[in-house]
Amino acid sequence: MAQYDVIIIGGGPGGYNAAIRAGQLGLKVACVEKRATLGGTCLNVGCMPSKALLHASELYAAANTEFSKLGIEVTPRLNLPQMMAQKAESVSALTKGIEFLFKKNKADWIRGAGKIAGTGKVEVTAEDGTVTVLEAKNIVIATGSEPAGLPGVVVDQDRIVDSTGALTLPEVPGHLVVIGAGIIGLELGSVWRRLGAKVTVVEFLDRITPGMDAEVAKTFQRVLTKQGIAFKLGSKVTGAKTTKKGVSLTCEPVAGGAAETIDADYVLLAIGRKPYTEGLGLENVGIETDKRGFIPTDHFKTSAPGVWATGDVILGPMLAHKAEEDAVACIELIAGKYAHVDYNLVPSVVYTAPEVAWVGKTEEQLKEEGRAYKTGKFPFSANSRAKINHETDGFVKVLADAATDEVLGVHMIGPQAGEMIGEYCVAMTFRAASEDIARVCHPHPTRSEALRQAAMGVEGWTMQA
Repeated sequence: MAQYDVIIIGGGPGGYNAAIRAGQLGLKVACVEKRATLGGTCLNVGCMPSKALLHASELYAAANTEFSKLGIEVTPRLNLPQMMAQKAESVSALTKGIEFLFKKNKADWIRGAGKIAGTGKVEVTAEDGTVTVLEAKNIVIATGSEPAGLPGVVVDQDRIVDSTGALTLPEVPGHLVVIGAGIIGLELGSVWRRLGAKVTVVEFLDRITPGMDAEVAKTFQRVLTKQGIAFKLGSKVTGAKTTKKGVSLTCEPVAGGAAETIDADYVLLAIGRKPYTEGLGLENVGIETDKRGFIPTDHFKTSAPGVWATGDVILGPMLAHKAEEDAVACIELIAGKYAHVDYNLVPSVVYTAPEVAWVGKTEEQLKEEGRAYKTGKFPFSANSRAKINHETDGFVKVLADAATDEVLGVHMIGPQAGEMIGEYCVAMTFRAASEDIARVCHPHPTRSEALRQAAMGVEGWTMQA
C-alpha cells in the first residue's frame, strides 16, 4: 500500500488548496478526486463557469441597452454556442492550472472515488472498477456539497435543471422559472434574463436572499425587478411536470390560498446545497453526521482519530473561499502549526449587476444581540466615478459599535462591490474603527471612495459630490 502523511478526499477548492499547502510544508500528500479534472464544483460547474456567463451576458445586455447612451451604435447578435465555448475554454485553463500546481508542489492526484476503509486507510475505486487501498497518518474529508432537492420536483437536466444544467442550456428559454431566491438562483436567472428570457423567481420566504442585510435585500430586489425579473414571494412549489412544450409548475401561497400553475420552458431548482457526505465510509471509523448531513468537528478534527473535515461538509458558510481558508488551516494544524479561521470575517458576494457584497454582522443580527451600533451610509448616486459611468444603483453601509467605533459589519450593493469588500475584510481583521477608514486617503475619482464616505457617515461628516 502507498503510504502518505495526508490523503485528501475531494479535489475542489478545499481539497486542492489542502493538497498544495501540504506539499509546500513538505508533507507527502495525495488528493483523491473522481472527476476527470481537478477543481470540484467551483471550477467545473459552479463559480467559474457561472462568472464566465455573467460577464458575457452583462456585456451583451450593455451593448443592447447602454452603449447607445455612450455614443456607441451597435446591434449585437447573440452567438450562444460561442458564449458556451469561451466559458469551457476558461474552465479548462483553470483546471489545468491546478494540475500544474500539484506537480510543482509534489502532490499526487489519484483518480477515483475515495472512501474511508478504516483507521488510516482510504479505498479508491477507479472508473474501470479497479480498487486500490492507500494508507495515511491523516485523512481530510473535503468532498464539498451538492444541490439540495425538493419533493415533487425531479431534476432531469433536460427541462428541469439544477445549477449545473442551467450553465449548459441549449437555447435561451422563452420563460425560465427559478425556484429559490438565493444567490445561485439570482445569478443564473440574471444570466438568462440578460440574454432575453422571461424570468420568474418563486421563493418560499417573504423576501429574497435570506441572510443578507434586509435593507440591502430590499434594494437588490427593486433593482432586479427593474431589470425585468419577476418575483413570487411567500409561494410554495408543490410540483413540476415536464410536458411536450416545457414544464408545468404548480405552487400555492405559503399563508394559504388558491393554487396556481405556471408554464415554463425550463425550471431551475436552486433552493440551496447540502453536504456531500454519503458513501464516504464514515461509519467505518465511527463518524456520525448531524441531521442535515454535516460532519461535527472541533478545529477540523472529527470524532475519529486522524480524520479531519473542511469546507462545505462542516458548519459555516458554503463558499469556495471559506473552504480554501479551512483547507490551509487544517493542513497547518496537521503540520503542528497554529491556525485559525474567523467565520465572522468570511465575505459573501452576489455577482449580479450591480454586485452585492457583505462581511460581518447585519443590522438584524446586532439588534437581536442587543448591541448598540451606529450607521454610516453613502449612495453610489453621489459617487463621482459611478455617476460618470452611469452605475448609480446601490449604496455602502457601515455598522460600527456605538461605544468603541469598531466596525462590526459592512454591506454594499453597487458596481464592483465584490472587488471592494476586501478592504473592509482587512480592516475588520485588525479591528479597525470606522474613523480609521474615514481618515485613509482614497484615490479620486473611484468607486472605492464610497467605502470611505460611508465610514465618514458613521460620525456624520460625509461629503457628498
